[in-house]
Amino acid sequence: MKPAERFPVRRVYDPPGEADGVRVLVDRLWPRGVSKERAAVDEWPKAVTPSTELRTWFHQHRDQYEEFGNRYRAELAGPEQQDAIHHLRELAAAGTVTLVTAVKDVEHGHLPTLRDELMTEPA
Repeated sequence: MKPAERFPVRRVYDPPGEADGVRVLVDRLWPRGVSKERAAVDEWPKAVTPSTELRTWFHQHRDQYEEFGNRYRAELAGPEQQDAIHHLRELAAAGTVTLVTAVKDVEHGHLPTLRDELMTEPA
């Protein structure tokens, strides 16, 4: 299985798929209007989500996506975040781990940075 296939991304508003494997919510806040049953989320590791402070900063500086990525990577380097990332990598070693999000523009949010971190093998 290719690394990117181990961590597919799906929107929480779409119905769960049979091939989703372990569904992991990767947003700091619970998505509006979605019940826990409908979301079918198996895990919600808030440690791998951008902090409230970083999310607030990014909403005020949408034009600074590269800087957001740098700041988010710095947050992901923390010990609690690294423990959660290690756990998700272990899950992916056994099968698919679908990253579930409410973000509309998946390619211009935190998901690309998180996926890169998950797919980069530790040194």
